[in-house]
Formats: sequence, structure tokens, C-alpha cells
Amino acid sequence: MRAARRSRQIGSRALQIFSDNPTAWRRRRVPPDDAPEFIAYCAANGIATIAIHASYLINLAGSAEPLATQSRERLAYVLARAPSYGASMVNAHIGSHRGVGPGAGLRRIVANVGAVLEASPPSVRLVLENSSGGGDMLGSRIEELALIVEGAAAGDRLAFCLDTAHLWGAGYDVSSAEGAAAVIDRFEALIGLDRLALIHLNDSRSLRGSRTDRHEHVGAGQIGPAGLGALLRDPRLADTTFIMETPGTEEGWDAVNMRRAWSLWSGAMELPPLPPKAFRTNRRSTRVGPGRS
Repeated sequence: MRAARRSRQIGSRALQIFSDNPTAWRRRRVPPDDAPEFIAYCAANGIATIAIHASYLINLAGSAEPLATQSRERLAYVLARAPSYGASMVNAHIGSHRGVGPGAGLRRIVANVGAVLEASPPSVRLVLENSSGGGDMLGSRIEELALIVEGAAAGDRLAFCLDTAHLWGAGYDVSSAEGAAAVIDRFEALIGLDRLALIHLNDSRSLRGSRTDRHEHVGAGQIGPAGLGALLRDPRLADTTFIMETPGTEEGWDAVNMRRAWSLWSGAMELPPLPPKAFRTNRRSTRVGPGRS
């Protein structure tokens, strides 16, 4: 309920939450008592899209046990529980092949996606998120995402999230309108925009191509306002939900980032500089946030 109220206060029309501790395997036995109130509150206040971000521990590409089985079971559990939170999608990181090779890792992902969707409610989409490509992480290239679609044969319930900070870390230049449009062009050509369910609208502290993932306030990092604004204004993405995973959620910076995102959507090409304290926020609060649908 606190997340829902915060979202209403800043004018958000979409919300991403954790349904469990994202850094532990232990699961809630039942949804929280206020889950029905949460669903009703979101509906009454125009928060039309609710997404659940799955645990960071899940690795769909791994084969080592017991982690492989735990990952598959945990993701299936979150998808099964999503309707209890009014969520229409579950966002998950793709994972790491852990040294066995990209080919083997992709085959594991395809098998796990099929198994998880078969065991979950048809009303919930599984949304796989691109990575920045560090270490043995898979899914940093749009071509890899396309291979998952081709192998999984999962119908329209398999979708994707493009995280702008991850794109930047993976080497995609989304700092300009032309670069941002080129990424969407490539996704549309290889996968189709009907499968682009989410965009995580994040700036980045990292250098392009660094394979690292360090989120920053909207328009205040290495990517800047031009590319992020182009994505927000791209008419092809009118049906795609944007979520911010920017710093300082617990410190009130979501409201600032929301205003900056709306300014870009409205046509602004530049944004006012942020004060030094904006860059000393609690970085642990960058993984869940509001958005627009």
C-alpha cells in the first residue's frame, strides 16, 4: 500500500513491485493481508499496470543444482501468485551461463521458459529483461533475445523488457534520437514490438560498452535527455509500459524523476541540473519504481 500511495502522489500510471524479498529464496506462504486493498486502490487511482520484479537469485540459464531447480520453481511460483497482486506481468533477469557457454545457456533458458509458462496462469506474461552483458550474462544483444523467442514457442505470453541502462552498458548508443530509434527498429525487425512489454527508463553512471549496470536519475547520467526523450515520444511505444528504476526511491527522488520524464515526453531537449545531494542517494533503492502505461 505504501508503494501504491507513493505512485498516486507522483502521478504514476504503472507500478513495479517485489512480492517477496528479492535477495532470498524464502517465499511468502500467502499474499499480504492488504493485497486486495492494494488492487482496489490501484484501480481506483488510475494505476493501470502492475508488474512484479522476480528475485535477483533466479538464473534461467544455469544448469548447476540446486540453483537450476530453485530458479525454475521460484519463477513459476511468482507467476502463479501474480493475480493476487493484480499484476499482469512478471519481469525476470535472464541469467548467466556460468561458464558452460552461450549456446548451452540459451537452451536452458528456452526449456525453462516453456516449463514455467506451462505451469502458470494464462493471464500473466513472463517478461525477460536484457542485460548489460557483464561476466557470463546472457541477453545483452537483441539477437540473443530473438533466439529465445524462436526456441521457446511460448505464444504471446513471452515478452521482453529493455532496460536503457543495460542497453548502454552492453554498447548500444541510445544517447541520441537516432540511436534510440535504431534500437527499437532492430527489436521490431527481429522480435516484434508486440513483445516489448516494458522499458526500464534509467540513465546510467557507466560508460557505454562497459558491461556494467549503474543506474542514474533520468537525463542526469551518461545517456542524457535526448535518447531517453526520444524513447518516451516514440509513437511505436504507445502501448509499452515505462518503469523507472532510478536512485533515491526512499528519499523522495521518484517525484523528481517523474517530472523529468514528463518534461522529456512533452518535448524538452534539456533538463535542469540536479543538486549534488541527488548523487548521494541510497543506491539500494534503484530496483523498484513507478512509471507510466
